Amino acid sequence: MTDIFNAYAAITPSSPRNEVSTVFNIIINALPFSFDKTSRIELIKAILTDLKGYGPKSKLNSKDVTLALSSVKTLGKDPAGSEYLSLPANLSILLGFTTTFKDDPEASSEALRCIANALLLIEQARSTFISKEINGGDTCILLLEKSTSPDHVFILSRILFLATASGSAYIQTMVESKHHGRTLVEILGNKLDLMGTALRNGTRTAKEAATDLLKFIFNVLVHYPKLSEAQPQHSQARGDDKIIGDFWDSRLDGILAPLLRTFHNLPLSSPTPIAAPLTHVIHALITIPITPSLKPIWFGQSSGSARNSAGTSPKSRTPQPSDSSPGSRSDSPVPSNPSPTSPKPSTLDRALSVLAAGRRSLSRTPSPSAGVSLDVLQRAYDLLDTTFAHYFPGDVDPDDLELRQKVKAETSDSLDDMLSPLIVLISRFCIGDEGCKIRVRQWIVPDDLDRTSPLEQRSDILGRCLRLLSSVYHPRLKDAVGEMLYAAADSDASTLSSLVGYGNVAGFLFHKGVLSAPQPSSSSGSGPSLTTPAGQDINPITGTTFQPKPATPEMTDEEKEREMEKLFVLFDRLEKTGALPPDQNPMRKAIQQGKLGN
Repeated sequence: MTDIFNAYAAITPSSPRNEVSTVFNIIINALPFSFDKTSRIELIKAILTDLKGYGPKSKLNSKDVTLALSSVKTLGKDPAGSEYLSLPANLSILLGFTTTFKDDPEASSEALRCIANALLLIEQARSTFISKEINGGDTCILLLEKSTSPDHVFILSRILFLATASGSAYIQTMVESKHHGRTLVEILGNKLDLMGTALRNGTRTAKEAATDLLKFIFNVLVHYPKLSEAQPQHSQARGDDKIIGDFWDSRLDGILAPLLRTFHNLPLSSPTPIAAPLTHVIHALITIPITPSLKPIWFGQSSGSARNSAGTSPKSRTPQPSDSSPGSRSDSPVPSNPSPTSPKPSTLDRALSVLAAGRRSLSRTPSPSAGVSLDVLQRAYDLLDTTFAHYFPGDVDPDDLELRQKVKAETSDSLDDMLSPLIVLISRFCIGDEGCKIRVRQWIVPDDLDRTSPLEQRSDILGRCLRLLSSVYHPRLKDAVGEMLYAAADSDASTLSSLVGYGNVAGFLFHKGVLSAPQPSSSSGSGPSLTTPAGQDINPITGTTFQPKPATPEMTDEEKEREMEKLFVLFDRLEKTGALPPDQNPMRKAIQQGKLGN
């Protein structure tokens, strides 16, 4: 667009400000194809030159800066424009504007957005940005450390997320260096708490800021242990096959407490109960192992997990029905007394006191400073139960067409993507902590479970899990549910079959290599009994109790005679038609033997 370029070139320091604004607004609102590659680049070059020379005598004044940077951002949305902006010199210029216009947050954000667009569209720009020549990573971390505005946190997190998406070795430098005397983990934890508070207060762009901050945190948690000399946390982990959650470095320990506070305090969304940024918190938590050194943070010093591990029976809990229908009972812990003191979110040691167990209602989400104890397992289980009830109401078939249409209408994510990570998290709790395993098993398959009707037809979480095991349209969710039940059953096929019946888990066990019904556990008491607490025998195939056959009511003499007459007529008719030989007629034999009167 030669006319626009000429109009911009004609601007002078004395030009009326409304004319300057008009030119910039034309650029901002122009259609993408309005500029060819040459004119787009020339216009970007001219605007950047004028911004770089910003001062008392420049043709742009303080009121024009934001519009000018917005124009550059618009021109950079095309790959041709971003390719020019991704040149080292131009990335340095844009990064420098964050200092030049530090007193104008809006202008500073627009400069950062220009960088973010370039990093998004031009992959090579990501390594260029964090190179020593530009040092964009350190600059953005220092800006993030100072930022309190969700808008600023959002765009800085987006840039850092893009710059580290490929697992650049620069992540190691980020984590192991100090930034204004603070580590990267401390900065990220502080911003996570800050954005969590802003989100609960309804601050604009807080949701986007928390989401992209968590994306960057996820990159750090996934890639740093691979780059450092981290040791495997599980015996099956191998150096050449590093799996998420298998490798960990203690330098990252400090991020767990802020992640747990965020996981616990984020409100549920609508219409889907689980959505970003909550989904991103779950993804981040999956990367953190449940090691002895981290268990006090995961579960708190006085957690329900620790109490159960010490020998307290889960049956001491007060039942909390998860469904109004009969026989769908599910036990949940009662609320514990809140801590009288309020922890300081940025201090890891004080955060431990916040992470004690306690029932938290999903309908109430007080701030981290409210002193309410946290129970991460209860929170995860409640989220799963609530989401299952939302998408699989009653005893609906998980593959029901209307259900799948409902999911598509409410979210662009599949149930596999939405729920599988949460179920994987619960499975990790079961594998990593004995108390968690006991609690999950008792919630899903309590000792006093009503086994008089088919388990797979129940309208509670157990029924939904068993129906998902035969799902066709949710393959990853199906596998995740199977692994969760397996983990809750001591990772033992015999125990799992004893709990829910081999018929309900035969397909899952087949894929794990168990090709026939496993033998019940020995009488040593290591596994669940095939009888209920009341002494009723449990069918090992269905998981239900054997039902006694109803007693046949005693017949009167008159009724016996009528039935005998019917049999006599029936067999006599068969004999006359030749269908039954006379010597095979039981009625004739009975008369001949004197058992029946003539």
